[in-house]
Amino acid sequence: MSNNIFIIARQSFRMAYSNKATFAFAVLLSFSLVLATFVGWKNYKVQNEQRLQYKKEVRKQWLANPDKHPHRMAHYGYLAFREKHELSFFDFGIESFAGVSIFLEAHKQNSVNFSEASFSNGMLRFGELSVAMVLQILFPLLIIFVGYNCISAERESGTLKILLCQNTTWKDLLWGKTFGLLALSLSIFIPFIILTIILWGILSEWQLSGDSVVRLLLLIGGYIIYFFVISVITALVSALSSGSRPALTTLLASWIFFIVIMPRVTQSVGNQIYPSPSKIPFLANIAEDVSKEGDSHNPDDPHYAKIKDSLLKKYNVDDVKKLPFNYGGFIMAEGEKITSNIYSRHQKNLNKTFENQNSITKLASFLNPYLALKEVSMILTASDYSTYTDFQNQAEQYRYGLAQKMNQLQIEHISNEKPAEHEKPHIISQNNWASQQDFEYHFTKISEAVSKNSTAFSALFFWLVVSIFAIQFSVKRIKTI
Repeated sequence: MSNNIFIIARQSFRMAYSNKATFAFAVLLSFSLVLATFVGWKNYKVQNEQRLQYKKEVRKQWLANPDKHPHRMAHYGYLAFREKHELSFFDFGIESFAGVSIFLEAHKQNSVNFSEASFSNGMLRFGELSVAMVLQILFPLLIIFVGYNCISAERESGTLKILLCQNTTWKDLLWGKTFGLLALSLSIFIPFIILTIILWGILSEWQLSGDSVVRLLLLIGGYIIYFFVISVITALVSALSSGSRPALTTLLASWIFFIVIMPRVTQSVGNQIYPSPSKIPFLANIAEDVSKEGDSHNPDDPHYAKIKDSLLKKYNVDDVKKLPFNYGGFIMAEGEKITSNIYSRHQKNLNKTFENQNSITKLASFLNPYLALKEVSMILTASDYSTYTDFQNQAEQYRYGLAQKMNQLQIEHISNEKPAEHEKPHIISQNNWASQQDFEYHFTKISEAVSKNSTAFSALFFWLVVSIFAIQFSVKRIKTI
């Protein structure tokens, strides 16, 4: 950084804070950040404690089940809870609108239910106060109100020509004004980040994983790039405008379009291009496909009758009662495999539709730095759509493993002979329930998360490069008078 750039940046920073209105705005933003941090921290603490408490309760009840038939345990099912990442207090993402638990049972895949939005009034639709919201939406307003006249005012007062005659180039001026605006943002952001790190350490009892540290460092880097891009845009608009008033009008109109209008338009366009089915037709199509494959509970079903004939032939017996394993358990395992594939295929297609809808917004990130940062922030705090689907996939793997384990216990320990009227029903010891491990959700590693969402990170990097080039090569278009 040349001496001229440093002097201009320092002067711009001092002038910004000498303005009482700017100081008041900065204080208001700082208060909003502290309040948002407290709300996010409280929200994370309460919700995670509730989920961990009910997770323990579910495990306790599962183990407390008495001796019974393993297929009854498969239908008894399990409740899996989606835990929150410790950095999610920073950015709520889709957390409040995505379900937090899913009931896992044999033969079918249920949806994730009990979102926070379903237990609140319609006010949640207007958005929640989060740290990310303050940084993404309100910080650009601070930069705009401070920087809209950073160069146009020099031109209007006649000092611009004098400044450029004193061994100062346009590049020095643009870089200096940009760094001055960036320094203003960082003067609020850095103290807040220190507070965030302290809170984060307390939340995780200072058991900081390397993965989470990398996430936080990338998060800090992403927001600094965002503030830099907004500062560059503000300085350039101020330099290219004929006056301060047109510069302010242009910047405010851009803020409204890129932050308020464009995100909703891109989401609507995605929904129109890739329409998703409603819940009733979605479930009806699954039920239709399952019925085509047969009913594993029906001994006369043609599909399973063929399996029965092949088993009798293979083991050279004339009755399933003479098979060396439990026939019912074998059929249930086969049926579980078929229905699981059908459910997974439909769910995969539905998720693909949602991903296609979101892809419109991701592509629009190359036109809108706010969308690029918003996506990156949700990914790094594990509050994005891809983390939600990852939970669905892990829960389904657990459900399938549970159902097949119960089927295997039936195959190995349940007789083919039906008990007589005076005899007890076929059951196995409750000690077997402990062999089914508790559900543990594992967050995606940061390297994998970045790889899966490379478009969003590329878009933010794209904006960084474009901003640097814009300053370097826009000089010829700027007029001194």
